[in-house]
This record gives sequence, structure tokens and C-alpha cells, in this order.
Amino acid sequence: MKRYMIFMLSMVFVMGLAAQTIDAPVPAIKVVDSKGEAVDLTSGESYNGEAPVTLYLSSNAEDVEGFSKNCYWEFYKEGEPEPFLVRYDADVEYELRESGTTILRPYVVYTSIADSEIYYEFGTDTYDPFLVVLSESNIDVPNAFSPNGDGINDYFNVFNVKSIISFSGAIYNRWGQQLYSWGIDEMNCEECGWDGTYKGKDVKAGVYYVVITARGADGIDYEFRRDVNLLRGYTEETAAP
Repeated sequence: MKRYMIFMLSMVFVMGLAAQTIDAPVPAIKVVDSKGEAVDLTSGESYNGEAPVTLYLSSNAEDVEGFSKNCYWEFYKEGEPEPFLVRYDADVEYELRESGTTILRPYVVYTSIADSEIYYEFGTDTYDPFLVVLSESNIDVPNAFSPNGDGINDYFNVFNVKSIISFSGAIYNRWGQQLYSWGIDEMNCEECGWDGTYKGKDVKAGVYYVVITARGADGIDYEFRRDVNLLRGYTEETAAP
């Protein structure tokens, strides 16, 4: 009799689980670029930008009494049938450093603690994929600048930078003495880079030498070794016809 009662109570509990309704969680992704600017995505939305970016993936799945909760995320490259990464966590932080389109698919599964059966599974039939599209790499290196305080080309730097994940640059004089060096945090900045000074003093106008090495998120390696002209007296007015 006692065993029968336990069985009946278990059946009632399981039937109660079956009758219970669990709403689909609403997963979200926050994309943060190298400048710290953030964009929030919901299911089916896409992000277009430059590498690297940091992804903060949240399943937003709540615990439900009587169920165990399992969450995971699949990462795909566009055109590839199998994921290149699977993370078995409700919340995931991941740095994406490769250009191209990355497809992210969330999954949430609720399994009954009483009978180990899956009652609710939210995945590809529930959510549209998230898309993160990162551009191909690029970097432009000028051959001259004019540090004269007019607010135009006062600094030597690299510009039109896209999806560069590593960078180092240095300026030398004709005797091979290093006058200045800078890194990835100072790229693509109108008021960053070499200002034509050494130890706080203006260097002479003339030809100097720049050495730059960089790597793009698409695997392209960049190396520049070239002259750079420091035009101390050049202004927009003197260049006008």
C-alpha cells in the first residue's frame, strides 16, 4: 500500500510538471568594441563592425522549480555546417578576433528532476540566430605630416584602420636613433602619434623613417618600412595655388 501511494504521488508530481508552462527565455548579446562602445542585440539582429570585439552572451533563463536548466551557445562561421565552438554556460564572455560573419545560436533545455525527461527545449525552432559581421582589415600609412600647430596633420599616425588586432610603430632619424614609438591604442587618432618632437624639443624638418608591423583579423600581416617627410613650415595656405 505504501509503495502504491508513493507511485501515485510521483505520477501526480510528474503530471503536474507536464501541465506546467515555461515561457521561452529571451537571450541577448552585448557587443563591445575596442573603444568600449557597446551595442545590444536580440534574437535575429546583427552587428557590423571591426575586430576585435568582446561578446557578452546572456541566455536570461530563469530557474524553475522541479526542473534542471541547461544552457549552451553554438558558434558558427558562415557557410560551415558544424560549430567551431560550443560553450555550455548560461552566460558567456568571448573575444572575437576574426573577420567575417559569425553566427551564434542559443539553446535552453529544461529537464524534469523527477523523471529526467526533457519537457521544454528552446533552440533553433524558437530563436533566430545572432549575426556578428567583422570587416576585413586595412591600414593606411601617410608619407608626410606637418606639425606646425594649425590643427591639420599635426601628428604622424596611421589612419583608415579596420580590424587590426596587433600593431607597433616607431620613428627613426637617419642615424637609426628611435625618436618615438606607439601601439594599438593610439591608432587612427587625429591627435595621437608622433608630434615631431624628441625629448620635448622640435626636431628639424626633413626625412625620417617609419617602421610599422601589424596584423589583421583576417590573418593579413602588414609591414611598412618607408620614409616620412616632416614639413615644419607647410600649411594649407602655403599649399594653395
